[in-house]
Amino acid sequence: MQINSLDTFLGVKGGYNHAQRDVYFVRALGENQGLADAICQADKRMGIEMSRNRLWYVRLRMLPQLCKAEDVSFYSGVYDVWKQGGKISLRHMLSSDVLQKVMSAGITEVVAKHTAYKQSVSDSMLRNFVAKILFWTDEVLGETLGTWNERSCMKIIAEDVTKEQEYLFFYFVTLLGCDVLLLENRKDAEFTEELRNLSQKLILGQFGMGNLPDYKPYVPENKQEMAKEAPANKGREGTRQITSNVQQEEAGGNIKIAIPERNRHKSPAAVGSMQNISAGRAISSASQSRAVEHTEKTFEELAQLASSIVMIAVHDSRREVIGTGSGIMIGSAGYILTNDHVVSGGRFFSVRMEDDEQIYTTDEVIKYNYNLDLAVIRISKQLNPLPIYNGNKKLVRGQKVVAIGSPLGLFNSVSDGIISGFRDIRNVGMIQFTAPISPGSSGGAVLNMQGEVIGISTAGIDNGQNINLAVSYEDIRTFARGFYS
Repeated sequence: MQINSLDTFLGVKGGYNHAQRDVYFVRALGENQGLADAICQADKRMGIEMSRNRLWYVRLRMLPQLCKAEDVSFYSGVYDVWKQGGKISLRHMLSSDVLQKVMSAGITEVVAKHTAYKQSVSDSMLRNFVAKILFWTDEVLGETLGTWNERSCMKIIAEDVTKEQEYLFFYFVTLLGCDVLLLENRKDAEFTEELRNLSQKLILGQFGMGNLPDYKPYVPENKQEMAKEAPANKGREGTRQITSNVQQEEAGGNIKIAIPERNRHKSPAAVGSMQNISAGRAISSASQSRAVEHTEKTFEELAQLASSIVMIAVHDSRREVIGTGSGIMIGSAGYILTNDHVVSGGRFFSVRMEDDEQIYTTDEVIKYNYNLDLAVIRISKQLNPLPIYNGNKKLVRGQKVVAIGSPLGLFNSVSDGIISGFRDIRNVGMIQFTAPISPGSSGGAVLNMQGEVIGISTAGIDNGQNINLAVSYEDIRTFARGFYS
C-alpha cells in the first residue's frame, strides 16, 4: 500500500496473514502550511487510540545518546552474547522465543545493510553500531518490549533523521513490527540511494526551517474518549512452526515480517492438570461489568464474588512454580489485575478460577508499575470482572471490608475486618485494614460491603497482628484505565 498522506499513515493497520505482518516505513519530505496543526491532531488522535489500548504511539524529536559507561558496557555485552549465538536480553524485553527470533533476524538485517556499501568495517565499529541499536530499542520502545505482541499496532513519528545509523535504527524497529514515519521537513537524508529506498517517499512540500510542536502525550479529557473495555490485540492459543523471519518486498517501504505466534507453555503438575486451550477461541467484547447494587450485601453474598478472584502460579524458565499470588478480574476481555511483585521474575503464569477446571497459561504482562506495585496480565478467557469503587463517598476508618485471596495457596479464602487507617508508603496512598491475609493473598481484592473493589492486597506487617495494606482504588483506577469494563 502506498502512503500518500499523514492521515493514511496514522490510519493504516498492516494486515496479518500467513504469519506475516505488513508494516510501513515512510520518509515525509518537506512541509506544508498545515503541518504543525496536523502533527498536534495526530498526537491527539493517537493518544485517544492509546487510551483505548488499540495501539502504541510516540513522536521523537531526537534519539538519546549512548554515553554512560555502564550502558556502553551493558549493550556491548548483549552484542557479544548474540554474536556467539546467545540470546538477546534487553532491560525491558519480554522473555519470548518469538521476539528473540524476530530481533535476532532484525539485527542480522541491519548489520548487512550497514556494511553492504562500505569498504571496511572493523569488529569494534560493528560492536558500537549494534550497541546503539539495542540501546535505542530499549529507550524508545521501553515497556512495550515487555508487552510485545506479534499483532500489536505500534507507530513512531521521528523528526530530522539524517544520520545513517539513526535511519537504520528506525528501519530495525519496523522489523519488530512498528510503522515509522520520518518527518524530513528540513532536508532529505544524504546516505546512499539503496538505503533511502528502504522507505517510501512522501512529498509534503518544499523543504523549510519550520519548527514542529513539542510532543506531549495526550490525556483524554472525558470518558467518551476512553475505551469501555481494553480491545485490540487479543491473546491467541496454540503454536505455529517458525518458517522464516524477515522478508522485504521489492517496493520500498512496505515490509512483510514473518512472525510466528509465540509458544504457549503448559503449567506443571504442581499446579494441577491442565487442558490444552483450544485454538481459535474468540474473545467477545460484549461482556459488561457486574452490576453494582448500592445496598449492603451479606458476607455470604460477598463470598460469592470469589468467582471473580483468581489464583496465579508463577513459573520460572524451567517451568517450575516459584510462587503464588492472587488476581482480580477487571476487564471482560481477559484482563486481570495483580501486584507487580507477584509477577516480576516470572517466565509465565498459570491462572485458576472457581467453577472452571481448566488452567489458563499466559506470558503476557500487559502493563506494570513498580512504585504502585500493580500489574495487569491477560489470559484467553471471557471474564466477569468486579466493579472498581468510583469514590463517590470517602472511605473512613471503621468501615467494614472483606478480603478475598489465596493465602498460602488456599484458593479463594474469604476474611472480614475493618479499615483501620490510611497510610502514605513511599508516596503511595495505602489503605490499612484488619481482614487477615498471608503470603499468597497479594493481588487479592479488598471489597466494601457493596461488593466493589476499594483496594488490592499488597502487604502485611509480620511483627503486627492484622496490620495489612492495600493499594487504594484511586491508584487502581488511574493505573488500569482502559482495561476495566
